[in-house]
Amino acid sequence: MATTTEPATEDTGEAPPPPSTGAQFGYAGASRVLTTGNAAQVELFGNVHRPPVRFEGRLKNPLRFREAVSALYAIVGSDFRYAPKDRTQYIAYLRLKRDAAPLGVWHAQQAYFAWMLRNDPTALAILDPIVSVHPDQVLFETFGKDESTYACLAFKRSAFEESQGALPTFGTTNIDFSDALYSSTQQVRGYRETSFAIGHDGTKATPEGRKDVLEKKLQVPDSWLRGFLQVQSAATLPFDHVNLSPMDLYNVLRHLRMNGDRKGKKRGLRFELVPGQQPRIVAEPWETVFSTTGDVFRGRAARLVRVWGRRRLMTMKRLLPFVESVDVYLLGSGLPSFWVFRAGDITLTLGLTGFTSANWSSALGFDLMLPRKTQDGEPTKKVVNFLKENRWKADANELAAGTGLKGAALVEAVQVGCQNGELMFDIANGVYRYRPVTEQPLDLARLQFRNQREKVAHDLLTRRGAVKIMSENRIAGVGLELTGQVSVEEDKRDYRPQMVLADEGQVRKVTCTCAGFRKHGIKAGPCVHLIALRLAFAEKEAKKAKTDDAVKFETRAFAKRDGEVEHVVQISLERDRVKYRWGLSGQPMRLQAMKFNTETDARSAYFTKLAELDARGYLDAIAE
Repeated sequence: MATTTEPATEDTGEAPPPPSTGAQFGYAGASRVLTTGNAAQVELFGNVHRPPVRFEGRLKNPLRFREAVSALYAIVGSDFRYAPKDRTQYIAYLRLKRDAAPLGVWHAQQAYFAWMLRNDPTALAILDPIVSVHPDQVLFETFGKDESTYACLAFKRSAFEESQGALPTFGTTNIDFSDALYSSTQQVRGYRETSFAIGHDGTKATPEGRKDVLEKKLQVPDSWLRGFLQVQSAATLPFDHVNLSPMDLYNVLRHLRMNGDRKGKKRGLRFELVPGQQPRIVAEPWETVFSTTGDVFRGRAARLVRVWGRRRLMTMKRLLPFVESVDVYLLGSGLPSFWVFRAGDITLTLGLTGFTSANWSSALGFDLMLPRKTQDGEPTKKVVNFLKENRWKADANELAAGTGLKGAALVEAVQVGCQNGELMFDIANGVYRYRPVTEQPLDLARLQFRNQREKVAHDLLTRRGAVKIMSENRIAGVGLELTGQVSVEEDKRDYRPQMVLADEGQVRKVTCTCAGFRKHGIKAGPCVHLIALRLAFAEKEAKKAKTDDAVKFETRAFAKRDGEVEHVVQISLERDRVKYRWGLSGQPMRLQAMKFNTETDARSAYFTKLAELDARGYLDAIAE
């Protein structure tokens, strides 16, 4: 993908388009699958604006290839964002129709495309996958339109019978990926001998002076590109590993298909993880329990992890019959989860962010877990050069031996490399790979923040005393109510943002005294002061987690299952008081309040209660 400079736009008085990066793709032809009798030929054309990449072979299992590519296509165009039933888009359509009525056909088309660019730049475009040919695998990477689903489809070299004398050319490029390719892929059959080729000109050598190039010019939203890179970096964070059988996942998906979501109710999957026992999956809000049949959980401590994005797993329905095992990597409640589907020589890794682009609170909490840098440091350059000049891939031990980096320095170096688009972490194989997203370096300063409001909020946070948390009020069964004060010198006034945070970081209710919130609410996204308050709270929680002695206000939730019944406990520390709530899930909870002479005594009793609950087999229901 070659980056280009954004063209200047005229001032039309309408809302400006979202920030985007120009991308230029050039192909010598349209990717396709040609079938003749009992033979088929898969031709994937690479981007001529990038260094040549080439691979040829014959598919050993054409049916698995067909279903894997179909699953990848479903992810490329996936958009699971909530679309409310209102007349906004219809009114915009009527306005556009009225304005375009006196225009000719060509001008009317231009007006329509200009409107689409301002409102949904990727609505009519399929963003071409990033393809890497490495010594051990051929990888296809893509990201969903709603910025919530990442996919990496990997074919081992053993999945092909390689052509004699056709040596592969290692590197990274893009391929033309369209509706026509998907449609022609459906013609692949198991009885047909199917050849496979990636290159600048399909199965032929690139001719000199070829001029008939298929050009594609797209404006890729910066938020999409930023999300793609951050999901890759998230794979390097610590995780809990769960092994499932394909039938376990089939049972969950069948239940979701037979039962619709309930408005206003929880829509997650809860993983109940107890060391030495088979993991259990609970589907909300029906509280249906699925006992898995894979390997036992081998973690060190019991965990209860809640993840979202379960409907996106439906994109795997065509590949699932060929899957032999499913590995799930859980980073924590509300954080991204990675699902690795292994089908012999084919592996498909699905990364679910746990939130769409609209869930700004969870996204902010996720951002703070990763380093925020706008240029490569010397450690990152060492890692990139080692992978680029030696073997294309390496695990953590090999990187430590080859670069001299160890521990936290190595972790930060690879995380920054993933965020900058130079590296990727192959979680299915536990190795880091050299994979530049674009031929030219990315403008990392543009990708540092999601939007201008987030940039201003970070600026306010760095000012001394500009953002203060005035009160924290724990509401049983609802969440934590935060009230803040944001002092803005430029406006010469103080603003009072307020929000209610659920246990997993989701925002349930917000308000602010600024003019922007009073006029538009949260329709155009959170205001600067709400973002600043959320960042201040996350910073405070990070500091508090370093030592138990600093804890004065904290609430922990626990759960324990007894057959089909789930017992829940919520214990709160409020300075010199401890509140203990218990009962059955979904029913009113009983309350016991205890007051102590000193805060130290209350804190000691609080941690003693936590230890008792852990000894009785209760699972921590709040992400650490």
